Amino acid sequence: MKNNGFTDLGFAKVDTDRLKRRGFSEVIYCPGKTRAQLKSICAKIIGAGQDLLLTKLEKGDYIYLKKSIPRLKFHPAAKIGHLSKSPRARKNGLVLVVSAGTCDMPVAEEAAVTLEIMGSRVERLYDVGVAGVHRLMNKRGLLKRAGVVIVVAGMEGALASLVSGLVSSPVVAVPTSCGYGANFSGLSALLTMLNSCSPGVVTVNIDNGFGAGYFAHLINK
Repeated sequence: MKNNGFTDLGFAKVDTDRLKRRGFSEVIYCPGKTRAQLKSICAKIIGAGQDLLLTKLEKGDYIYLKKSIPRLKFHPAAKIGHLSKSPRARKNGLVLVVSAGTCDMPVAEEAAVTLEIMGSRVERLYDVGVAGVHRLMNKRGLLKRAGVVIVVAGMEGALASLVSGLVSSPVVAVPTSCGYGANFSGLSALLTMLNSCSPGVVTVNIDNGFGAGYFAHLINK
């Protein structure tokens, strides 16, 4: 690894070797970082000639960063900022992103936009939760065409098991913090997904749409 594979900024060690190891540059998780820190990290990644991807990016921080990075793009629904060196060729395989409810869409969009930036072909199927299962069953053809399915759900999180029982592809389950008090900010959905009786389901952390998108892209790639 050239120069130890990272650049030490004092407050952060930017992993400039990650592109070679994982196929995509280090992604910046924005919460907890000052605007000055975000700007310095972005400058280092761009200076290394790598793609820039920021998750959980607030609009105010995006406006601040765009002053020094004019080509930076922002996806408000996903809270993702990105700057690509050049468009990535789309993979042949289809990744389908499914959400149980409209309130789950921000996390679903984080997954979908992550996939698109990384070069995967994506389709969306939103608001098809188990409370109205006929909405999902009406799209069985789309479900079966997907090589990977991401299922995003809050409340009790049952949708991931249901979808997995209908398809032959791997399912990435994403619990969200959407729900009433006994949902425990997503814990109930997380436990349901971890305890899925349908084989072929892997579960990421609560509200981690980015992690789901990254993992699904690795499968699709």
